[in-house]
Amino acid sequence: MQTANNNSNGAQGIRLILRSLRNRNYRLFFMGQGASLIGTWMQQMAMGWMVYRLTNSAFFLGVVGFAGQIPTFFIAPFGGVLADRLSRRHILIATEVLAMVQALILAALVMTGHIAVWQIIVLSVFLGIVNAFDIPTRQAFVCELVDNQDDLPNAIALNSMIFNGARLAGPAIAGLLIAAAGEGICFLINAASFAAVRAALLAIKTAPPITAGNNEPVLQSIKEGIAYAYGFVPIRAILLLLAVICLLGMSYGVLMPVFARDILKGGPQTLGFLMGAVGVGALLGSIFLASRRTVQGLSRIIVIATCIFAVGVAAFSFSQALWFSFIMILLAGFAMMLQIASINTVLQTIVDDDKRGRIMSLYTVAFMGTAPIGSLLTGIIADAIGAPHTLQISAFLCVIAAIIFAMKLPAIEKMVQPIYVRKGIIGQVATGLGTATQLTMETKE
Repeated sequence: MQTANNNSNGAQGIRLILRSLRNRNYRLFFMGQGASLIGTWMQQMAMGWMVYRLTNSAFFLGVVGFAGQIPTFFIAPFGGVLADRLSRRHILIATEVLAMVQALILAALVMTGHIAVWQIIVLSVFLGIVNAFDIPTRQAFVCELVDNQDDLPNAIALNSMIFNGARLAGPAIAGLLIAAAGEGICFLINAASFAAVRAALLAIKTAPPITAGNNEPVLQSIKEGIAYAYGFVPIRAILLLLAVICLLGMSYGVLMPVFARDILKGGPQTLGFLMGAVGVGALLGSIFLASRRTVQGLSRIIVIATCIFAVGVAAFSFSQALWFSFIMILLAGFAMMLQIASINTVLQTIVDDDKRGRIMSLYTVAFMGTAPIGSLLTGIIADAIGAPHTLQISAFLCVIAAIIFAMKLPAIEKMVQPIYVRKGIIGQVATGLGTATQLTMETKE
């Protein structure tokens, strides 16, 4: 009897975690993303290893990271406007095709022996432009894929889960393939992987886009989105924290080849192992969030996770043992996912629908647009004082940012509460986002 009860509880737990997959459109999107993201992470790992192999320079790792992400800072707001005006599905189909072309060109250059650092930088800029339209659109598109908005927080968490499952598998596979056949095969596989998500997007059926306000000038629409975000304290505070963390903390990934080769005395397999550890931690974090029935406590999770992330990165910077490095970078990956996915969930649930694309474009700017500046600074500082000291300084500054945000929580929770009541996300007046917010789904179940 006890075994039957345990099995029943386990089945219920799995259904709770995967509940968004009962939506046909989201199920198609989820499966298509799974295959494509593995290829994406294979390419990212191979790119970092190839740049370091060609240049032996942490500075150039920072330059390539900067080149691939800086377009997001300037162009993502335009992508957000398009996401609020045009069919998000059609935009994503176009961006997938362009990303595939970039991967094919990269694979051809590497396999023919004509690759040079300047070509990597140019192709990184091109992909960065594509991503500036793809990422805010993809984030806003998730809301269209669930029939019941109670499933939205879970869908966001599952998005993170598949993303980080790929983060786990992709670098590990890439490490083995690079050692056996070189980086080119990773770029080729990535190009082929885009077919899965394109097929899913073509099969998805969504309502026509809202066309109201399409005649408004683009710059005016961008200005309206920025004013809305800046004028509402919860959105402003959350985006500022995200920008600071991504500027100061997330650039640790740029230095991973330095730790893998020079500090841990390994090769591409070691780099893949470390990046896989980040994926393991992030996957565990996304499963944890997907298993939650409510948005209760997300504000506190953001603060606590930021501090845990800083501790993990700082401890990793001191390590010279692979097993300890694995554990600490896994911890950092776990905490990173908790803070990023929690921030995404809070934003998606409090934003007005007609401004969702523009707010998610500002989320993209804060998340990825600040990263190139951080990557460049990280490369410069690491060349001057070393990779370990660079990460230690970053971790300390992340803790300071978390403390400042924590001081604003009471005001943020008070302002968010009426929105959740109005949208029916909570069934009764609660004491705040971080204490008693409850999804309608929980009452139904």
